[in-house]
Amino acid sequence: MGGAGTGTGGAGAVSGDGGGAIGGLGGMSQSGPVPGIDVAGGTLKLEVCAEDVVRVMFATDAAFFGRTSLAAAPKRCKPDVAWELVDSDGKKTLYTSRLALEVDAASGGIAFLDRAGNLVASEKLGGRTIEPAVVQGEATNHVRQEWQANEGEALYGLGNYQQGLLDIKGYDLELTQYNTNAVVPLLVSSRGYGLFWDNTSYTRFGDLRDYERVPGFDYATGIDLTAASSGSADVTAMLTPAVSGDYVFKTFASGQLALTIGGTKVIDHWRQGWLPDDEVARVTLTAGQAVPVRLEWAADIDVKTLSFSYKTPAATSGTTSLWSEVGDGIDYYFLYGPELDGVVSGYRRVTGQASLMPRWAFGLFQSREHYASAAEVSAAVAGYRSRGIPLDVIVQDWQYWPDKQWGSHAFDTTRFPDPAGLVTSLHDEHVKFMLSVWPKFYTNTANYAALQASGYTYPYDTSVLDFLDQPFAFYDAFNADARAAYWGQIDQQLFGLGVDAWWLDATEPEVVEGPYQSLAEGRTLCQTHMHPTALGSGSRMLNAYSLVNSQGIYEGQRAKAPDQRVFILTRSAFAGQQRYASATWSGDISSTWSAFKKQIPGGLGFALSGIPYWTVDSGGFAVPPRFTGGQNADEWRELNTRWFEYATFLPLLRVHGQAPVREMWEFGGDTSPAYAAMLAFDRLRYRLLPYFYALAGAVTHRDGTMLRPLVMDFRSDAAALDVRDQFMAGPALLVSPVTDYQATSRSVYLPATPGGWYDFSNGAAVAGGTTAMSAAPFERIPVLVRAGSIVPFGPDLEYTSQKAADPIALYVFAGADGRFELYEDDGSSYAYEGGAFTRIPITWNDASSTLTLGAREGSYPDMLASRTFDIVVARPSKAVPAGMAAAPDRSVTYDGTPIELVLP
Repeated sequence: MGGAGTGTGGAGAVSGDGGGAIGGLGGMSQSGPVPGIDVAGGTLKLEVCAEDVVRVMFATDAAFFGRTSLAAAPKRCKPDVAWELVDSDGKKTLYTSRLALEVDAASGGIAFLDRAGNLVASEKLGGRTIEPAVVQGEATNHVRQEWQANEGEALYGLGNYQQGLLDIKGYDLELTQYNTNAVVPLLVSSRGYGLFWDNTSYTRFGDLRDYERVPGFDYATGIDLTAASSGSADVTAMLTPAVSGDYVFKTFASGQLALTIGGTKVIDHWRQGWLPDDEVARVTLTAGQAVPVRLEWAADIDVKTLSFSYKTPAATSGTTSLWSEVGDGIDYYFLYGPELDGVVSGYRRVTGQASLMPRWAFGLFQSREHYASAAEVSAAVAGYRSRGIPLDVIVQDWQYWPDKQWGSHAFDTTRFPDPAGLVTSLHDEHVKFMLSVWPKFYTNTANYAALQASGYTYPYDTSVLDFLDQPFAFYDAFNADARAAYWGQIDQQLFGLGVDAWWLDATEPEVVEGPYQSLAEGRTLCQTHMHPTALGSGSRMLNAYSLVNSQGIYEGQRAKAPDQRVFILTRSAFAGQQRYASATWSGDISSTWSAFKKQIPGGLGFALSGIPYWTVDSGGFAVPPRFTGGQNADEWRELNTRWFEYATFLPLLRVHGQAPVREMWEFGGDTSPAYAAMLAFDRLRYRLLPYFYALAGAVTHRDGTMLRPLVMDFRSDAAALDVRDQFMAGPALLVSPVTDYQATSRSVYLPATPGGWYDFSNGAAVAGGTTAMSAAPFERIPVLVRAGSIVPFGPDLEYTSQKAADPIALYVFAGADGRFELYEDDGSSYAYEGGAFTRIPITWNDASSTLTLGAREGSYPDMLASRTFDIVVARPSKAVPAGMAAAPDRSVTYDGTPIELVLP
């Protein structure tokens, strides 16, 4: 049944005394399933998973309510959560101890309120739509849910995209997996709630109107401008808007692209020819006032892909909207914070706890595309160790296999004569080995033949060749038996070599390689070539491949080596992937300043999508010609240096990319400023290991988030809601990367916070609630420490397991009360799941200048029974550069019993 409408009682329908608590739970509370509610067009079911997590389902067929979910498979609902359903004044109200959901009895529309009666969010009247459709021969529905837009609200999440956006309100996103775009359908609001949209198919966020051709531009060749046939375009046209408002311009292209509107350049980016993508710009125009629109473009590597379109202002005010191509009903979770850490916690309650990564994963990963031989791998490691540069992981990217043997899981013995011996030699140098493994198989390999014979591969299309002109196929990761067989091949041929970590590339999956003429074309080809899957059509399962692919590796390795933590790096992501020890990187981005800028908000949006481990190719992956021949060497070195300075504070620190090679000394030699700066930041990263590993412990045990947009800590600060170029690394460090060539200062927004801030580099006190210019010489970026922070620094290390974190230099930044929990475990096994870990609660009372090292909680084998804390207190009157060799105010020996210190 299509077009089923719903309404909402709205804020005015709330009962109660306005500011006080509203009714419910008055002695008649229940637990267990909530009865279904028959409303216009279908049945509404609510499921109380926790006091602050409620599932909303709507369908015309009751069979939908028994559906299983890949993302929510491990859902950890609280037992016996109390709720009450009350009928009153034409509505039903579901109460928990933290929420009230008012359901209009006729339409089923829902208003979500806190227990004080304040409206948090509400569905739009008539905003629930189920439209019958046939997709890939399957009778199903297109489903859509709209919620009322709220004044002053910012929206975040839905994954990682390359448009440079943090607040996505007022923009449109296509949720389809693509190299550099990763889909996680969790939408988060600055008003303190989240919406987890449990659907694996192609999904659209925002305005469903199609983009239109921009008047004045020639589209005679279809989506390409006429000039595109020559590989370049420089077209200017006058645009006279019919109505006033925000116009969104969109391009899809690779190569060098610039868009200038009314004299302002709103798009300026280079992207490699084989990976075109969208760029968007929102511009406010006035009716009747003509503006010049100039589009400049030059193709790259003979790929001539260019489209240009725009969307006019909507006739009516917009809503918050999610639409999916395939859905038997509507299924979403309302997650209430109100702080955004609480929203993320609710998401993980539904989709699973994040795995704790091994401690070595918080050191430096070195990679290039690619090491051509074992000798090159060994030489890179020797270069690090001989110079005393901290390093924990060396990465072997693709093409280690024999020619035309992709998917064989075999090393080319002419270049890698003894893979097991290579890995052993790396382990002797205290370096872990991460290996690139694809779900892709050339059809001449034995591994493909074995999988294909069991029906575990997608149908082989003889018309599809990869960019090396070879036929290939992908295995069906949605098939549990296929996953087991895939892991069995990896286990037999690779894991036994001593591989420590897996780089799972092309997990969108890249079943057909681009470049495409549009994202829609790429999506359609993925649907048709990843079809059928064991769980439904390619269209139905479109976005979830990386989730189940990670699941197969995670479960396979845990069964084979239960005491060895899994580590997976994957190019794509989907909701729930955090439970499979999977980190995501932002894909094959370009080595440009503009790409660098985009990574900051992209990573922050991904962090608010609930998956905690995100990283980038520091320096960018695809290198424009202007950097490849040694020309512009100074700019190339500065770009990589600035990127490394930023990446130091991400959850994972990785260096990777195409030539020129990326080892630290390759940027001008051992005496260059670039080398000195990168080495200093690398050493800082290792000294901060106790801090970062404690944050990782909080990710797993407390549903924490390491990479934090400012809204997570300063949600009431309107100016902090869309800060795209700064972030908090944990609770203490405000990081402001430098993303402009030859910049030696930058503007920094400092949110108001009790006690203000301290400059990390010199210890100077800095007031909050202001924007200020901060010095940023080549060797430094602005890093501020929040007053009240307690930051542990460990000893200098060349690898994470070199020595225990003893002594710890414990820096206390006075001016506000503070708390930090130092978490430790063995760093390598899953014993923490059984409680084998320790926590040391550390608190600072600013009024009494008292630091308390609380009683140690827990234990694990080989823990430090006793350790030294060298305590340094920074004050506005006492500038102390963070982490430097400052004389401690007090040194104490701590054996697990509480210590209370009054400090000067």
